[in-house]
Amino acid sequence: MIRISREEFEEAVDDALDSLPEEVARTIAESNVAILIQEEPTPEQSGGSELLGLYEGIPLDQRSVFQGYAQPDRIFIFRGPLQRHASSREHLVEEIAVTVLHEIGHLFGISDARLHELGWG
Repeated sequence: MIRISREEFEEAVDDALDSLPEEVARTIAESNVAILIQEEPTPEQSGGSELLGLYEGIPLDQRSVFQGYAQPDRIFIFRGPLQRHASSREHLVEEIAVTVLHEIGHLFGISDARLHELGWG
């Protein structure tokens, strides 16, 4: 298990977001989504599995103008599981980036299978 401070973890998440193309970052900023760092998934979120991240919401390709004002979608990045999963600091930073990009992929309506094909699984 590799441990880094909460601040370093947040910086790694920010770095992953900063790596996105400007158009993608702008779409995320305009899409009513909150990106949250949580220590551990709740039992309801995990369903008994070790989640690294989770997207909760309505993907952009399924949204309708008729939905009105909805609660923000949420992307959770789970600090504990990611730290337990990593074999080195570099691996942890890489896994944080992959997890952030994976969950953002779900925001854009990309399936798990396709994300794995693209190397973001």
